[in-house]
Amino acid sequence: MDVLARIDEQVKNNPIIIYMKGTPQFPQCGFSSRTAAALQECGQKFAYVNVLADPEVFENLPRYADWPTFPQVYIEGELIGGCDITLEMLESGDLKKSADAAAEKWAEQDAS
Repeated sequence: MDVLARIDEQVKNNPIIIYMKGTPQFPQCGFSSRTAAALQECGQKFAYVNVLADPEVFENLPRYADWPTFPQVYIEGELIGGCDITLEMLESGDLKKSADAAAEKWAEQDAS
């Protein structure tokens, strides 16, 4: 499967996904660490892709949504941004609202 198609599938098949350096348990950069912690603070499950373990994704993800840096957070298939935007959304309460709405919507889909 083409790497962009694989990324698209990951983004569309997960209500919340972060592309990061490392994992939420063992982040490999400060920005990824802070972003994963912000998502964890929302209390919803989220998927992650360690871009350091997948060189194809590392090289091509910036082309997917025209966003040049890592981490990248997607909620309901939409890029919300990187570390700064995620932290701003956490502070304003919007990140939790978005995460809760995505989780609720996906739970309803799973139930039907």
